[in-house]
Amino acid sequence: MSANHLGEKIREIRSGRGMTLKTLADRTGFSISFLSQLERGKSSATLESLKKISIAFGVNPSYFFDEDRSSNNQLLNIDQRMDEHNIYYKDLGTMVTHRDFTPLLVILKPSQTEGNLFTHKGQEFLYVIEGILTVRLENELYELGPTESIMLDSTRPHYWYNYTDSDVKILCVSSEVKNN
Repeated sequence: MSANHLGEKIREIRSGRGMTLKTLADRTGFSISFLSQLERGKSSATLESLKKISIAFGVNPSYFFDEDRSSNNQLLNIDQRMDEHNIYYKDLGTMVTHRDFTPLLVILKPSQTEGNLFTHKGQEFLYVIEGILTVRLENELYELGPTESIMLDSTRPHYWYNYTDSDVKILCVSSEVKNN
């Protein structure tokens, strides 16, 4: 996904909700300047920043990726991605519009070692399909291999990493964020 396309999607949802850049900055902790540059395609998003923005909007990160939501085709063609960071998402629950949780196929490319701990409302269940996933939960590190899983309270500071030279493919099931 290009930075311009991501910025357009962010501006579209922010404007559609009558939200100012200041309001979005307050909800995410990012500067107005950074958010403005992101919307104009002058800056790129990290997994962490995209997650914080999606939480502020009450949408799943997969919202920002192109996909035909009208299609009933549930084939796993991985085309929703953040090219700048080699992170791939596929929303596996597109047939249900009002969900309590969201299943995502996530692929972390080799050496995805950057990102700061963050929190959000809800819970996450991570199941490793392929590779070795490192999950940091506060001050603890967990290494998970194929068929291993972890469930965590997302209000605790956490982040996922790929410290290997191979892809890590995971199923992430997260509870939907409900903003009032």
